[in-house]
Amino acid sequence: MSAAAPSVAQARVCLVLAAGLWSLGSLFMRLLREPTAFALNDPPLSPLQIAFYRGLFGGLVLLVWVRRPEVRYRPLMLGMVAAFAVMCALYLSALGLGPAANAIFLQNTAPIWVYLFAVFLLGEPADRRGWQAVLLAGIGAVVIVAGNWPRGLGPDESRSQVLILFMGAGSGVVYAGVMIFLRVLRAESPAWLVTLNLTGSAAALGLFVLVADGPAEFWRWVSAPTPGQLAVLVVFGAVQMALPYWLFARGLRTVSPQEAGIITLLEPLLNPVWAYLVTPEKDTPTGPMVAGGAIILAALAWRYVPQSAPAGDCTPS
Repeated sequence: MSAAAPSVAQARVCLVLAAGLWSLGSLFMRLLREPTAFALNDPPLSPLQIAFYRGLFGGLVLLVWVRRPEVRYRPLMLGMVAAFAVMCALYLSALGLGPAANAIFLQNTAPIWVYLFAVFLLGEPADRRGWQAVLLAGIGAVVIVAGNWPRGLGPDESRSQVLILFMGAGSGVVYAGVMIFLRVLRAESPAWLVTLNLTGSAAALGLFVLVADGPAEFWRWVSAPTPGQLAVLVVFGAVQMALPYWLFARGLRTVSPQEAGIITLLEPLLNPVWAYLVTPEKDTPTGPMVAGGAIILAALAWRYVPQSAPAGDCTPS
């Protein structure tokens, strides 16, 4: 039996801490993929390699905290793990190959997708403020994509940049699915759900490489990281994945996915800052990034920040 659900205040603290820890993702990615004083970019690791080891180490760290009675299986967990693996692959690819702000703000359209899923798939009632927020967030995403659409590049580089933008946007859609799964499965142990997601995503990514490239290439792929890179990947998995996703799943036991979405907007505010501090030449935000990100944040605030009571409303709170 899992521990009791947290109070509303405790759940909100969990979500704030989760967002702060998640925001370190760009810092770890830049340390592992860009030339810095630590020289951790040699040999170069692909985003999928980083996603594999981050999930593997994060899952193994969290497995220590899973109690035997909490180990239960439900059919929905398979869909949850599949969505989580796709989300990690898309997001880390977009984050590793392009500017951090693009991937971060496009992924954080997820609360808007949660709203659409809730209305059309779960049959929850729609409201005018929600539709206004969806339209506003869509405008923000268009500003980011259009403002960063490749111009003056060769055909191959242009296609690559377009793909990166769509990977960032796609990660937001799949992230919304992960949030819905975690909410539906909230009666289960948060530690067990996150362990399944992390180890399951690592297994899925490893199996993909094994089937696609064969055993010899798979062994080269998994044995590539140096001891220094592996040490960073352990910390990456434990601090930036295992702990915040446990906090996030625990918070979702009490608050709605919609409220969780607005609280975790702390992440896209901090994440580009860490990336800029490590690689300012690559991660200096452009005008469209700032403008589109601000529109998306405004849309989410408009949708989820509570409205004040109308004048003359004496209904007790």
